[in-house]
Amino acid sequence: METLRGIESFVRSAELGSFSAAARRLSMTAGGVSKNVGKLEADMGVRLFQRSTRKLTLTEAGEQFLQQVAGGLDTIQAAIANTSNAGGKPAGTLKVGMAMAFGRDQILPLLGEFLRLYPDIKPDWRFDNRQVDLIAEGFDVAIGGGIQISPGIVMRQLAKVHLILVASPGYLKNKILPKTPEDLYTFDTLMRFSQTTNRVTPWHLRTKTGEQVTVEPLPRAILNDPEALCRAALMDLGIVHVPMPHATPYLRDGSLVRVLPGWYSEGGEISIYFTAKKLMPAKTRVFIDFVIEHFRKQDLAKRWSAI
Repeated sequence: METLRGIESFVRSAELGSFSAAARRLSMTAGGVSKNVGKLEADMGVRLFQRSTRKLTLTEAGEQFLQQVAGGLDTIQAAIANTSNAGGKPAGTLKVGMAMAFGRDQILPLLGEFLRLYPDIKPDWRFDNRQVDLIAEGFDVAIGGGIQISPGIVMRQLAKVHLILVASPGYLKNKILPKTPEDLYTFDTLMRFSQTTNRVTPWHLRTKTGEQVTVEPLPRAILNDPEALCRAALMDLGIVHVPMPHATPYLRDGSLVRVLPGWYSEGGEISIYFTAKKLMPAKTRVFIDFVIEHFRKQDLAKRWSAI
Protein backbone atom coordinates (compact mmCIF):
# COMPACT_ATOMS: atom_id res chain seq x y z
CA MET A 1 0.00 0.00 0.00
CA GLU A 2 2.97 2.31 0.56
CA THR A 3 3.95 1.96 -3.10
CA LEU A 4 0.36 2.66 -4.13
CA ARG A 5 0.34 5.85 -2.03
CA GLY A 6 3.54 6.91 -3.76
CA ILE A 7 2.09 6.26 -7.20
CA GLU A 8 -1.10 8.15 -6.32
CA SER A 9 0.91 11.12 -5.04
CA PHE A 10 3.02 11.07 -8.21
CA VAL A 11 0.04 10.85 -10.60
CA ARG A 12 -1.97 13.59 -8.90
CA SER A 13 1.09 15.87 -8.70
CA ALA A 14 1.72 15.35 -12.42
CA GLU A 15 -1.94 15.98 -13.30
CA LEU A 16 -2.27 19.12 -11.16
CA GLY A 17 1.22 20.54 -11.58
CA SER A 18 2.31 20.87 -7.97
CA PHE A 19 2.62 19.03 -4.67
CA SER A 20 0.36 21.58 -2.97
CA ALA A 21 -2.48 21.08 -5.50
CA ALA A 22 -2.12 17.31 -5.20
CA ALA A 23 -2.18 17.64 -1.42
CA ARG A 24 -5.52 19.47 -1.55
CA ARG A 25 -6.92 16.79 -3.81
CA LEU A 26 -5.67 13.99 -1.55
CA SER A 27 -6.45 15.72 1.77
CA MET A 28 -2.78 15.60 2.75
CA THR A 29 -0.02 18.09 3.40
CA ALA A 30 2.27 19.17 0.58
CA GLY A 31 5.17 17.77 2.59
CA GLY A 32 3.44 14.40 2.81
CA VAL A 33 2.92 14.26 -0.95
CA SER A 34 6.55 15.26 -1.59
CA LYS A 35 7.73 12.59 0.83
CA ASN A 36 5.64 9.89 -0.90
CA VAL A 37 6.99 10.86 -4.32
CA GLY A 38 10.57 10.96 -3.01
CA LYS A 39 10.20 7.48 -1.51
CA LEU A 40 8.80 6.20 -4.83
CA GLU A 41 11.72 7.72 -6.72
CA ALA A 42 14.17 6.14 -4.28
CA ASP A 43 12.53 2.72 -4.62
CA MET A 44 12.59 2.96 -8.44
CA GLY A 45 16.06 4.45 -8.62
CA VAL A 46 15.01 7.22 -11.04
CA ARG A 47 14.00 10.86 -10.78
CA LEU A 48 10.42 11.39 -11.91
CA PHE A 49 10.23 15.18 -11.50
CA GLN A 50 12.53 18.11 -12.08
CA ARG A 51 11.73 20.36 -9.13
CA SER A 52 11.93 24.15 -9.03
CA THR A 53 10.47 26.83 -6.80
CA ARG A 54 7.85 27.61 -9.46
CA LYS A 55 6.69 24.28 -10.84
CA LEU A 56 7.16 20.57 -11.27
CA THR A 57 8.33 19.23 -14.63
CA LEU A 58 8.25 15.56 -15.53
CA THR A 59 11.52 13.98 -16.53
CA GLU A 60 11.58 11.65 -19.53
CA ALA A 61 11.34 8.70 -17.13
CA GLY A 62 8.48 10.44 -15.34
CA GLU A 63 6.55 10.94 -18.58
CA GLN A 64 6.97 7.28 -19.51
CA PHE A 65 5.92 6.12 -16.05
CA LEU A 66 2.87 8.41 -16.02
CA GLN A 67 1.66 7.00 -19.35
CA GLN A 68 1.94 3.49 -17.98
CA VAL A 69 0.27 3.95 -14.59
CA ALA A 70 -2.18 6.87 -14.79
CA GLY A 71 -5.07 4.98 -16.39
CA GLY A 72 -4.66 1.98 -14.12
CA LEU A 73 -4.51 3.91 -10.84
CA ASP A 74 -8.25 4.66 -10.69
CA THR A 75 -9.04 1.06 -11.59
CA ILE A 76 -6.79 -0.28 -8.82
CA GLN A 77 -8.21 2.13 -6.25
CA ALA A 78 -11.79 1.28 -7.21
CA ALA A 79 -11.02 -2.44 -7.01
CA ILE A 80 -9.51 -2.02 -3.54
CA ALA A 81 -12.45 0.07 -2.34
CA ASN A 82 -15.08 -2.25 -3.75
CA THR A 83 -13.37 -5.39 -2.40
CA SER A 84 -12.59 -4.01 1.04
CA ASN A 85 -16.07 -2.64 1.73
CA ALA A 86 -17.79 -4.79 4.33
CA GLY A 87 -20.11 -7.24 2.59
CA GLY A 88 -19.44 -5.54 -0.71
CA LYS A 89 -21.64 -2.58 0.30
CA PRO A 90 -21.07 0.78 -1.42
CA ALA A 91 -19.11 2.98 0.97
CA GLY A 92 -16.88 6.03 1.19
CA THR A 93 -17.13 9.76 0.58
CA LEU A 94 -19.15 10.72 -2.49
CA LYS A 95 -18.19 14.16 -3.83
CA VAL A 96 -20.88 15.61 -6.09
CA GLY A 97 -21.05 19.07 -7.69
CA MET A 98 -24.35 20.69 -8.69
CA ALA A 99 -25.86 24.09 -9.38
CA MET A 100 -27.26 25.81 -6.30
CA ALA A 101 -30.95 26.15 -7.17
CA PHE A 102 -31.20 22.86 -9.04
CA GLY A 103 -29.34 20.93 -6.35
CA ARG A 104 -31.35 22.49 -3.53
CA ASP A 105 -34.73 21.89 -5.20
CA GLN A 106 -34.20 18.57 -6.99
CA ILE A 107 -31.32 16.62 -5.43
CA LEU A 108 -31.22 17.68 -1.76
CA PRO A 109 -34.74 16.27 -1.08
CA LEU A 110 -33.33 12.85 -2.06
CA LEU A 111 -30.65 12.90 0.64
CA GLY A 112 -32.66 11.14 3.34
CA GLU A 113 -33.71 8.26 1.09
CA PHE A 114 -30.20 7.88 -0.30
CA LEU A 115 -28.69 7.70 3.20
CA ARG A 116 -31.30 5.14 4.21
CA LEU A 117 -30.42 2.93 1.25
CA TYR A 118 -26.64 3.42 1.51
CA PRO A 119 -25.70 4.21 5.13
CA ASP A 120 -22.00 3.58 4.51
CA ILE A 121 -21.73 6.38 1.92
CA LYS A 122 -20.94 9.87 3.19
CA PRO A 123 -22.29 12.46 0.72
CA ASP A 124 -20.06 15.49 0.16
CA TRP A 125 -22.32 17.62 -2.00
CA ARG A 126 -21.08 20.99 -3.29
CA PHE A 127 -23.69 23.55 -4.38
CA ASP A 128 -21.99 26.02 -6.71
CA ASN A 129 -23.00 27.86 -9.89
CA ARG A 130 -19.84 27.10 -11.81
CA GLN A 131 -18.46 24.36 -13.99
CA VAL A 132 -16.36 21.95 -11.98
CA ASP A 133 -13.39 19.98 -13.25
CA LEU A 134 -14.25 16.45 -12.20
CA ILE A 135 -10.76 15.07 -12.61
CA ALA A 136 -8.67 17.97 -11.33
CA GLU A 137 -10.97 18.71 -8.37
CA GLY A 138 -11.65 15.11 -7.44
CA PHE A 139 -15.41 15.05 -8.00
CA ASP A 140 -17.08 11.67 -8.40
CA VAL A 141 -20.13 13.13 -10.15
CA ALA A 142 -21.47 16.47 -11.37
CA ILE A 143 -25.09 17.27 -12.22
CA GLY A 144 -26.18 20.21 -14.34
CA GLY A 145 -26.13 21.58 -17.83
CA GLY A 146 -23.54 22.88 -20.23
CA ILE A 147 -20.55 21.22 -18.59
CA GLN A 148 -17.69 20.86 -21.04
CA ILE A 149 -17.03 17.24 -22.00
CA SER A 150 -13.29 16.79 -21.68
CA PRO A 151 -11.41 13.54 -22.36
CA GLY A 152 -12.22 10.92 -19.75
CA ILE A 153 -15.68 12.34 -18.92
CA VAL A 154 -18.97 10.54 -19.67
CA MET A 155 -22.41 12.21 -19.79
CA ARG A 156 -25.88 10.71 -19.32
CA GLN A 157 -28.80 12.96 -20.22
CA LEU A 158 -31.46 13.18 -17.53
CA ALA A 159 -33.91 15.61 -19.13
CA LYS A 160 -34.21 18.40 -21.66
CA VAL A 161 -35.28 21.72 -20.21
CA HIS A 162 -37.56 24.27 -21.84
CA LEU A 163 -38.10 27.90 -20.83
CA ILE A 164 -41.56 29.44 -20.82
CA LEU A 165 -43.20 32.82 -20.31
CA VAL A 166 -45.16 33.25 -17.07
CA ALA A 167 -46.84 36.01 -15.09
CA SER A 168 -49.10 36.30 -12.07
CA PRO A 169 -52.89 36.36 -12.45
CA GLY A 170 -52.80 39.66 -10.56
CA TYR A 171 -50.57 41.27 -13.17
CA LEU A 172 -52.64 39.96 -16.09
CA LYS A 173 -55.98 40.96 -14.54
CA ASN A 174 -57.94 43.39 -16.71
CA LYS A 175 -55.32 43.17 -19.49
CA ILE A 176 -55.82 41.88 -23.02
CA LEU A 177 -53.54 38.85 -23.14
CA PRO A 178 -50.77 38.81 -25.76
CA LYS A 179 -51.59 36.74 -28.83
CA THR A 180 -48.22 36.92 -30.60
CA PRO A 181 -44.62 37.39 -29.39
CA GLU A 182 -44.65 40.92 -30.84
CA ASP A 183 -47.40 41.84 -28.36
CA LEU A 184 -44.89 41.36 -25.51
CA TYR A 185 -43.41 44.78 -26.26
CA THR A 186 -46.53 46.38 -24.76
CA PHE A 187 -46.18 44.55 -21.43
CA ASP A 188 -43.90 44.94 -18.43
CA THR A 189 -41.10 42.39 -18.57
CA LEU A 190 -38.28 41.30 -16.30
CA MET A 191 -35.23 40.02 -18.12
CA ARG A 192 -32.29 37.85 -17.17
CA PHE A 193 -28.67 39.04 -17.27
CA SER A 194 -26.21 36.49 -18.66
CA GLN A 195 -22.79 36.36 -17.05
CA THR A 196 -21.61 34.38 -20.07
CA THR A 197 -22.43 37.05 -22.66
CA ASN A 198 -22.34 39.96 -20.19
CA ARG A 199 -25.65 41.30 -21.50
CA VAL A 200 -29.39 40.91 -21.12
CA THR A 201 -30.55 37.64 -22.66
CA PRO A 202 -33.09 38.00 -25.51
CA TRP A 203 -36.04 35.65 -25.63
CA HIS A 204 -35.52 33.18 -28.47
CA LEU A 205 -39.01 31.74 -28.80
CA ARG A 206 -40.28 28.90 -30.95
CA THR A 207 -43.33 26.71 -31.49
CA LYS A 208 -43.51 22.95 -31.78
CA THR A 209 -44.13 23.38 -35.51
CA GLY A 210 -40.76 25.11 -35.90
CA GLU A 211 -41.76 28.76 -36.09
CA GLN A 212 -39.10 30.94 -34.45
CA VAL A 213 -38.83 34.55 -33.36
CA THR A 214 -36.55 36.59 -31.09
CA VAL A 215 -37.94 39.36 -28.91
CA GLU A 216 -36.01 41.74 -26.69
CA PRO A 217 -38.43 44.05 -24.92
CA LEU A 218 -37.17 46.89 -22.75
CA PRO A 219 -37.10 45.32 -19.25
CA ARG A 220 -38.65 46.86 -16.19
CA ALA A 221 -35.93 45.14 -14.15
CA ILE A 222 -32.92 42.91 -14.81
CA LEU A 223 -32.14 39.92 -12.58
CA ASN A 224 -29.59 37.13 -12.98
CA ASP A 225 -31.39 34.31 -11.19
CA PRO A 226 -34.45 32.36 -12.45
CA GLU A 227 -35.87 31.87 -8.97
CA ALA A 228 -35.60 35.61 -8.35
CA LEU A 229 -37.47 36.19 -11.62
CA CYS A 230 -40.27 33.88 -10.49
CA ARG A 231 -40.56 35.67 -7.16
CA ALA A 232 -40.60 39.05 -8.87
CA ALA A 233 -43.41 37.80 -11.10
CA LEU A 234 -45.33 36.76 -7.96
CA MET A 235 -45.17 40.43 -6.94
CA ASP A 236 -47.29 41.33 -10.03
CA LEU A 237 -44.31 43.08 -11.66
CA GLY A 238 -44.61 41.62 -15.16
CA ILE A 239 -43.84 38.73 -17.50
CA VAL A 240 -40.72 36.60 -17.02
CA HIS A 241 -38.97 33.91 -19.06
CA VAL A 242 -37.83 31.03 -16.85
CA PRO A 243 -36.92 27.32 -17.01
CA MET A 244 -39.74 24.83 -16.46
CA PRO A 245 -38.15 23.35 -13.28
CA HIS A 246 -38.43 26.78 -11.63
CA ALA A 247 -41.89 27.58 -12.97
CA THR A 248 -43.54 24.20 -12.34
CA PRO A 249 -44.29 24.62 -8.59
CA TYR A 250 -45.94 27.99 -9.19
CA LEU A 251 -47.91 26.74 -12.17
CA ARG A 252 -49.13 23.83 -10.08
CA ASP A 253 -50.53 26.04 -7.31
CA GLY A 254 -51.84 28.67 -9.74
CA SER A 255 -49.74 31.55 -8.42
CA LEU A 256 -48.23 31.92 -11.90
CA VAL A 257 -49.79 31.15 -15.28
CA ARG A 258 -48.31 30.69 -18.73
CA VAL A 259 -48.29 33.52 -21.23
CA LEU A 260 -48.31 32.60 -24.94
CA PRO A 261 -48.54 28.88 -24.06
CA GLY A 262 -47.79 27.84 -27.63
CA TRP A 263 -44.31 29.37 -27.43
CA TYR A 264 -41.21 28.20 -25.54
CA SER A 265 -37.41 28.25 -25.71
CA GLU A 266 -34.83 25.49 -25.78
CA GLY A 267 -32.94 25.52 -22.49
CA GLY A 268 -30.39 22.79 -23.02
CA GLU A 269 -30.14 19.61 -21.01
CA ILE A 270 -29.78 18.49 -17.44
CA SER A 271 -27.20 15.70 -17.40
CA ILE A 272 -25.15 13.68 -14.97
CA TYR A 273 -21.39 13.63 -15.57
CA PHE A 274 -18.78 11.21 -14.28
CA THR A 275 -15.34 9.95 -15.15
CA ALA A 276 -14.97 7.05 -17.55
CA LYS A 277 -13.44 4.16 -15.63
CA LYS A 278 -13.21 0.49 -16.45
CA LEU A 279 -14.13 -0.28 -12.84
CA MET A 280 -16.41 2.36 -11.38
CA PRO A 281 -16.51 2.64 -7.57
CA ALA A 282 -19.69 1.15 -6.16
CA LYS A 283 -20.57 4.41 -4.37
CA THR A 284 -20.54 6.28 -7.70
CA ARG A 285 -22.44 3.60 -9.60
CA VAL A 286 -25.31 3.41 -7.09
CA PHE A 287 -25.64 7.20 -6.93
CA ILE A 288 -25.84 7.53 -10.71
CA ASP A 289 -28.46 4.77 -10.86
CA PHE A 290 -30.35 6.35 -7.95
CA VAL A 291 -30.59 9.77 -9.65
CA ILE A 292 -31.52 8.31 -13.05
CA GLU A 293 -34.27 6.22 -11.44
CA HIS A 294 -35.61 9.27 -9.60
CA PHE A 295 -35.89 11.21 -12.85
CA ARG A 296 -37.64 8.24 -14.46
CA LYS A 297 -40.13 7.71 -11.61
CA GLN A 298 -41.00 11.40 -11.39
CA ASP A 299 -41.21 11.65 -15.20
CA LEU A 300 -39.21 14.86 -14.99
CA ALA A 301 -38.23 14.77 -18.65
CA LYS A 302 -41.91 15.13 -19.55
CA ARG A 303 -42.77 17.56 -16.73
CA TRP A 304 -39.96 19.91 -17.76
CA SER A 305 -41.04 19.93 -21.39
CA ALA A 306 -43.19 22.81 -22.59
CA ILE A 307 -44.55 20.85 -25.54
